This record gives sequence, structure tokens and C-alpha cells, in this order.
Amino acid sequence: MLKLQNTFSNTLEEFIPINGNKVNMYVCGPTVYDYPHLGHARCYITWDMVLRYLRFSGYDVTYCRNVTDVDDKIINKAKAENTTTEVISKRYYDIFSEAMAKLNVTKPDIEPFATKTIGEMISIVKDLINNDFAYEKDGDVYFRVKKFKDYGKLSKQSIDDLMAGARVEASDKKEDVLDFALWKKDEEFGYNSPWGKGRPGWHIECSAMSRKHLAKQLDIHAGGADLIFPHHENEIAQSECANGCRFVKYWLHNGFVTINKEKMSKSLKNFITIQDLLEKYNADTIRFFILTNHYRMPVEFNDEALLSAQNGFKRIKNAINEGLKFVGGKEKLSENIEGEELNKFKEGMDNDFNTSVALSVLFDLCGSVNQGIAEKNTEKTIKYLSVLSKLSDVLGFKIEKEQLTAEELKEKLSEIIPELDFLTEEDKTQDGYSIMDKIITARNLARQEKNWAVSDKIRNSLDKIGIILKDTKEKTYWEEK
Repeated sequence: MLKLQNTFSNTLEEFIPINGNKVNMYVCGPTVYDYPHLGHARCYITWDMVLRYLRFSGYDVTYCRNVTDVDDKIINKAKAENTTTEVISKRYYDIFSEAMAKLNVTKPDIEPFATKTIGEMISIVKDLINNDFAYEKDGDVYFRVKKFKDYGKLSKQSIDDLMAGARVEASDKKEDVLDFALWKKDEEFGYNSPWGKGRPGWHIECSAMSRKHLAKQLDIHAGGADLIFPHHENEIAQSECANGCRFVKYWLHNGFVTINKEKMSKSLKNFITIQDLLEKYNADTIRFFILTNHYRMPVEFNDEALLSAQNGFKRIKNAINEGLKFVGGKEKLSENIEGEELNKFKEGMDNDFNTSVALSVLFDLCGSVNQGIAEKNTEKTIKYLSVLSKLSDVLGFKIEKEQLTAEELKEKLSEIIPELDFLTEEDKTQDGYSIMDKIITARNLARQEKNWAVSDKIRNSLDKIGIILKDTKEKTYWEEK
């Protein structure tokens, strides 16, 4: 029986979807104005793990993750670069999407853009005004917070507490300091609306996109703990007042990533981009690091922890690869998995996605696989390897054909660099990917010039360290054998 820690009730609750076996799951997506960082990796790997386990458990999940492509930060960056908001949002959406693919994060079933949902946002705002939950003043529209009696229930704050310590902007247009913007007047970057040219407030975006693409009532709404207040609190208020029903049944929130005990964030300039991280560590190492900790707990980032994760994941990777070699390939594995280890895995994951328990089960399975190989017992190895392979996939690890990091590739190439006399001393100081580009360029030039001696020398040298080149019409790729 799956149980989730519901932020709203602050208790562990049995998971019972609204509509039988079908599950609507909404996750707050990125605001696309800058490079994604380790905090984003933690968030989206976490919800990817939840999605995978729900589907493994037999639920029919529709997963929606939005893209915020209209925002003050996007506008400010467009102004700074003297370009359009469309150029900025497309650039960073593409970078974000590529990073998620490299991290083996499942693409959502639905990925709506805020700018494509403006009509639905206007419709909700009109309903709120008509029902006296919102008011317009000089082109701005605000939500009347005190009209919603449950305001503050998610973040466990009373109206009085919020009034005493509210971190909100005062405005002459507001009736009350706690009222928040549903629509902002904006002549330059705005959209046509009944209140003049303007653009949506951040909170109304998610209410509109989740309602349009999923339902008025959601089974799961997830995001980072920093979104509990005000974003998710405001979503509840405006959605429940507009829709006349409970908005979300289960609220889930992941903890922060910290560096030197401070939350990783762009405002503190202490963030590490996913791109930079993947230069040093492969995607499975990063995922292992994140899953070692319970999703609700803060994670302290440091290289020591990543190196420990790297070694931990190698145990799993080596057991699977050696096992597959021993039994004769993945096609030998059984689709029907069972056993005590599977039960322990499910027991851990059913307890609010306790991934540290799940990883310990994977380690136990590694021991059983290695024992089967040592005993030359094919049946035993297949039995445990089938479970290990399947459960590794449920946690989102991608064992096969894993791309080397720049650092790992350089170490591998160091064995043959002395043989490759076309590399300059400067070339040899570069990262592994850059050195590999030089080798491919030299090999392609040799082929054009029909210098087969050099071409064969490069091929044979790479073959020695287990790297092969693949040619297509567009370019030449490399991969490990």
C-alpha cells in the first residue's frame, strides 16, 4: 500500500487516486531565462522517480510539467541582450530540455507553455472578478486573499502571521497588503485582455495550465519546497475559488540542495549548472547522489558526496554489465520478476518513496549477481540480474551505452595520446571531448587525403581503448564498445 507525505495535512496518507487507477500529476516546470542547475536536477529527477514508480506500481499516470515563458526575469534578460522574450525563452527551453534528456528524465506527457494558455488565464480571472474574489484597478487585477478562509493552510501560516511578516510589495492599487496579482498591466510586453494590455501573474499560470490539460481536481501537485509559499498557497486560493472544488488531493515537495548549508540559488550565485556537472560526473552518478537522500530532506552538495555516489553506482553498473556478459545478453533476462528483494524494494518505495532503502536492495542484488557469476550458476545469476536490471530501470538509471564524462574520456585517451603525434602540447591539455574532436578531425582529413596509414593508426589506437567511430552523412560519432 503506497503512502505519501502530504504537505497539506503534514501526515503520511494512503494514496487513493480520485478516479480509480488513473492519476493526474502536475509539476511546476522551469522559468526559462537561464541555465538549469543542480537544484533543478534534484527537483526533476525526484519527480521522474515518482512517475516511474507509480507506473511500475500499475497506475495510469498523465504527467504534466509546464514551462513558464512569460516572466519579469525573461523580460529583463531580453532587454539586457536587446532581443525578444521569444528568443530568450526558446534558447533556455532548448538548453533545459537537452539537460533533462541527458539526465534520463522522462519527457512529460503534456508540456504546456504559459504563452499558449493566456486565454484560459483570462477566463479564470474573469470568473474570480465576477464572484467578487478579485478586483481590477487601473489595468491590474488582484486576488482578495481574506475572502478565502483557508488561505495559509498549506504553508501553516495564519492571516495574522502573514500580515505581521508578509514579504509582499505594497501598492496603492491593492485593497490589502496580502492581495496578490492575477494580471499585470504591461503596454510593452502585454497581451490584449478585458483590462487592457497586460500579462498574467505567475500563480495564475499554473492554475490555468493544470485545469486545461488535466482537470479541476488533481491527484498530485509537486514541486520544490520553496514553492509552498507563496506560489502553491496562491494556486490553491485562486483555483478553489474559481472552480468551486478542492484543487489538489496530495501536495508533494522536495527539499533544497545546499552548498555550505545555504540553499543553492541563482540569486545567491552559488549554483552549479547541470552542463558543468555533467563535465565531471555522468548522469547516473548524479541521479544516485540525489536518490541516496530522501526526497523531502535537504541535500548538501560537495565533491566528496558525488565521488561516493560515483563509486556506489559503479557497483550496480559493474554487477549488471558483468552479469549480462556472463548470461549472454539482456534478452536472456526474465520479464516476470519476483522474490524477497522485490518485496523489500516495494516496501521501501511504498513508504513515501524511501529511495535509500531501494538503493540498499539494489546493493543486495549486486551481491547475489556476483555470487551467481562466481559459482558459474547461470540460473541464479539470471534470477537476481533480472530483478536488479528492472529495479534499476524503475529508479531511472540508464546502464547501457553510458557516455563517458569529459574527465573519464581524457583519462582513457591518455593511454594512446603518445601514439598520436598530430596532437600538439596545447591539444593534450584540453578536456576529453575537445581532444576527441581533434582526433576525429585528423582521421577525417586523413581519409579525404587517402592517407590510410594515418587513418588506420587512429582507428587501431582507439580500438585498443574500446572506442569506435561511427560515420553518418552529418558527422562522425564516437562511442564505447
